[in-house]
Amino acid sequence: MQPTFVLVPGSHATGRCFTALQSELALRGHRSLAVDLPGHGTAGFSTAYQAQDLAAFAELPSPMAGITHADNVAHVIDLIRRVREHGPVVLVGHSRGGFTVTSVANAVPDLLARTVYVSAWCCVTGTAADYLATPAFRPPDVGLIPVSDPKRLGAVRMNWRTTDPAHLTALNHAWTTDGADAEIIAFLSTLDPDESRDAGTDLVDRAAWGKVAHSYVRLTEDASMPLALQDHFIEEADALTPDNPFDVHSLPVGHIDPLLRPTGLAEILAGTAGYSEGAR
Repeated sequence: MQPTFVLVPGSHATGRCFTALQSELALRGHRSLAVDLPGHGTAGFSTAYQAQDLAAFAELPSPMAGITHADNVAHVIDLIRRVREHGPVVLVGHSRGGFTVTSVANAVPDLLARTVYVSAWCCVTGTAADYLATPAFRPPDVGLIPVSDPKRLGAVRMNWRTTDPAHLTALNHAWTTDGADAEIIAFLSTLDPDESRDAGTDLVDRAAWGKVAHSYVRLTEDASMPLALQDHFIEEADALTPDNPFDVHSLPVGHIDPLLRPTGLAEILAGTAGYSEGAR
C-alpha cells in the first residue's frame, strides 16, 4: 500500500511552501499532506504588515504567543492518526520541522512507517541551544533582525516583505545556490511573519524513535544548516541506534532549493515509499 507523505515545514513556513513538491509527488502517483502548524497560515498577517507600516506592525499582539512545541506535536499526531486510516505514513520535516518530527516519532512510533529529515534538526545528545554553540554551526549573516522584542511579543516577528536589496541578496545566498530574485520573493510570500519561540527540548528516544526507519537528506550546499551540522546529527543518531542507521541521501543544493525545484527530493521520497509499502 502506498504511503501518505505528511510534510512539516520549517521556521515561519506554512504548508504553502510545499506546493511545488506536492505537485511533483502527485505526478509520481503519491499522496501528500502539507501541515500548517498551530497558529500558522495567517500568523502575524495584518493590514499594517500589508501596508508596511512597520511601527504599527511591531506593536500588534501575536497569534503565536503562548503556542508551544507540545501544541505542534499534538496537532501532527492528530493528523497522523487520521491519515493512518488510509495506509502507512511517512513523516517528512524540513529545517525546524525536524524538532516536531523527532517528538512525534518518540510519542507514536507505531503510527509511522518512516521519518525523513530534509536538512532538518535532529537533536540526539543536546538541545538546539547546545548544537548552536558547537563549531559545526556557523550561520550566515542575512542582516535581518526581529521587528519586535521576541520576549515582549511572545513570538519571533520578521518582516518578510522587505524590499531592501541587501537583505534580499543575503537571503538568496543563505537559502539557495542559484535562486532568482523572483523565486526568493515568491518564497517569502509563503512565510508567516510570526513564529513560536518554543522549539522544544526533546532528544531522540532510542527505544521509540529508534524503532522507526529514518532517512536523512543532506543538502550539501546549505548555508543555513551547515553540512557539518547535518552530518553531526547523522553520526550521533547512528551511534545511538547502530542497528537502525539513517538511510542517507545527498542533494547538491541550498536550504530551500528542494522546495523551489523539487524533482530531486521528490525522487528520493518516492524511493522511500517503496520501503514503506505494507508497513504497519
